Amino acid sequence: MSDEDSVDSTREEKADDDAVMAPEVEQSVGTESADPSIVQFGSVRVQQQPAAASTATDNIENNSNMNDNTLALDWTQLGNSTPAPAIRYPFDVADFDENETEILIVGTAGQKITHIGSDFYKQVSPQLTSLVLRSHLIKRMEGLEGLAHLNVLELYDNQVQALECLNNGADGAPGRNLRVLDISYNSIRDLAPVEFCPNLQELYIANNKLKTMAGLCNLVHLKKIDLGANRLRSMDANELANLTNLEELWLGKNKIEKIQGLDNLKKLRRLDVQSNRLEVIEGLTAVNDTLEELYLAHNGITVEGASTPTGLQLTLPKLSVLDLCRNRLTNASPMAHLTSLDELWLSGNKIATFADVSCLSKLGQSLDTIYLEYNPLQEDPLYRKRIAELLPSLTQIDANMIQGLTAHGMTPVVTASNFETEDERLLRLRDEVVERARKETDALQQQQQSNDGGEK
Repeated sequence: MSDEDSVDSTREEKADDDAVMAPEVEQSVGTESADPSIVQFGSVRVQQQPAAASTATDNIENNSNMNDNTLALDWTQLGNSTPAPAIRYPFDVADFDENETEILIVGTAGQKITHIGSDFYKQVSPQLTSLVLRSHLIKRMEGLEGLAHLNVLELYDNQVQALECLNNGADGAPGRNLRVLDISYNSIRDLAPVEFCPNLQELYIANNKLKTMAGLCNLVHLKKIDLGANRLRSMDANELANLTNLEELWLGKNKIEKIQGLDNLKKLRRLDVQSNRLEVIEGLTAVNDTLEELYLAHNGITVEGASTPTGLQLTLPKLSVLDLCRNRLTNASPMAHLTSLDELWLSGNKIATFADVSCLSKLGQSLDTIYLEYNPLQEDPLYRKRIAELLPSLTQIDANMIQGLTAHGMTPVVTASNFETEDERLLRLRDEVVERARKETDALQQQQQSNDGGEK
């Protein structure tokens, strides 16, 4: 017997078993009516499925005998079937004028769009400049080819699988005129199609599945790129080489092991490489004179790794924010000369004593905020007080403002009470209560003596 014959035989046996067993089950729970094809379940009459030998004519006759209270046996399986997913287009979930030049539909506020629609550009104004479809269930970019004036396209937080439809229209529309493209929080694996957007100034494609930067090299007008939370393993020097107007580069939460490729980025002001695999700060020579904010938290950087000739040994005269939280630093010496710093973040390192941060006294006239929590140093009862004495310019230590005066544009007054711990505060309050009680007691005694003298 062949395999096919065996399968057919098994199916036939199963069908015969089902045909035999079904009536037994029905008879055990139902009451037969005059019509043997109908079983009574309380007030509901249910028609049995016809036997395999029944003809189409038999089925029609059986159906004609059913009244309004009769249900097919399949009704018991209705709850187990999976309904077909709803298909919704932009016009199904929001009302907007066909002549509007800006469309914003956020899925968190109601029903979610599943398809943009291949003829979307025919349903909206050809002068549309901004299209924002945020937090929906869109899987495909489509229907955009007729939007020659589109400057802003945002599909943030959808299910888009690929960059499509960026140059399907006349003269490369809609990509040619795009200035801002935000497709973060999707499932993009290939960045290359952004090459069809030569005039892009801002590109947000964080939280996707990118492994390379391929596609960036000719986007010479870019000022801001966010490639965070992807699967990048390197900063591709070839792709970054032509981005001479770039001001912000965000690469956090990838798998990058080395800072590189910044040689031509003469305008770079913000660099984020936090939550990667860095052990050394390097490659910053070209941006020494422009860098204002540097975020390197959650890496494996040591004091030696930070103190390199192309790293923090540079002067970095404009650097105002330095974040080195959650690294392996044992002291603050690498940044002691950075007198332009306003904010210094060193939380979660291995800084153990005040001697390890005493070198920061050089920043005492400029540093506004410092974070040192979650270091062994924080265990000292006088931690906040001693840090305040070391850096008198501070207005914030960790998450605590000094009397909150800076929020009112006022210069804070640094006193010991501003930085006392809870235990110190309680002790101070106790001493104040005792002292007040003593003074009240002395005053009562003096009054009593005065009264006694008058009576004599």
